[in-house]
Amino acid sequence: MKIGDKIRYLNAVGGGIVKSFKNKDIVWVEEDDGFETPALIRECIVVESDGKPVTTVSKAGLPKQAPLPESPKPQPVEQTITERPGGDRLNVYLAYLPMDIKMLGKSNYEAFLVNNSNYFLFFNYMCRHNNAWISRHSEIIEPNTRLFIEEFSKEQLNDLERICVQLVAFKKDKPFGLKNTYSVELRIDGVKFYKLHSFCENDFFEDEALIYPLVVNDSATREMLVSASDLQEAMTQKVKADYPHHQPLPAKKEKSVPILEIDLHINQLLDSTTGLSNGDILNVQLDTFRKTLEENKNKKGQKIVFIHGKGEGVLRNAVLAELIYRYLIH
Repeated sequence: MKIGDKIRYLNAVGGGIVKSFKNKDIVWVEEDDGFETPALIRECIVVESDGKPVTTVSKAGLPKQAPLPESPKPQPVEQTITERPGGDRLNVYLAYLPMDIKMLGKSNYEAFLVNNSNYFLFFNYMCRHNNAWISRHSEIIEPNTRLFIEEFSKEQLNDLERICVQLVAFKKDKPFGLKNTYSVELRIDGVKFYKLHSFCENDFFEDEALIYPLVVNDSATREMLVSASDLQEAMTQKVKADYPHHQPLPAKKEKSVPILEIDLHINQLLDSTTGLSNGDILNVQLDTFRKTLEENKNKKGQKIVFIHGKGEGVLRNAVLAELIYRYLIH
């Protein structure tokens, strides 16, 4: 796949022309309406290259994506990095998602690194093999971004029992506060990958995921290792201790916050669209989206439903892009 190729989406209606590459996983596609939309490269298929149709066919008789050319290598497009308030503290997470949560026993899994900070991070993702470490992925991840690391099968879970992630934080072309370098080791429990309740709702993915914190508010996480003798001593002391006669009442649960519903259909936002182009209409809808998030971002537990309609998915894709690149924590 290269700039100028015509592609179509594998999991959605539509397609367009490849305009640029965000990174090795995301491509910017100019659709028929003139808007540029981010899309995962693995969810696109090339249908025309250099003005010639691509007719690669699989054994099943279905079209498949043509092999990626080795050259020329796509040049990533430089974009302005928008920093968010409070993002100068490092918060980094490792996330695992099943590709088919309804079949955990057979499903493959995807690994992501989540950078919830205003810093660029150079990272090295490793696994333990015998008495040495093997690097599985190393790259620079942009601020307030999640990055796909790898896909693996259940047969490879044993290789991931011991994980280490090394991190170096920095900013480009501006002064920044110096951060520690981090080397965080984790012990991954493979049994969790077979249990549905291990995958929980989170702030970074639409789907449920298994989240491992690496750095929280500039502090690296550490496993608490307890020896058998310490555990036996603690249990003995607990048996000997007298239970208090008066125990505090459990705290009252907070009342659930009502869901806020925002309809982004233009006829709900404006009395008339006379004289407005499609781009002007989209800007009005996105301004409403951003204003709503800014007004409610400090309300803990607040859930917001944005109604974007079906159509050709332009507004939906624009809202998703805003969430990924400007409001990842939400």
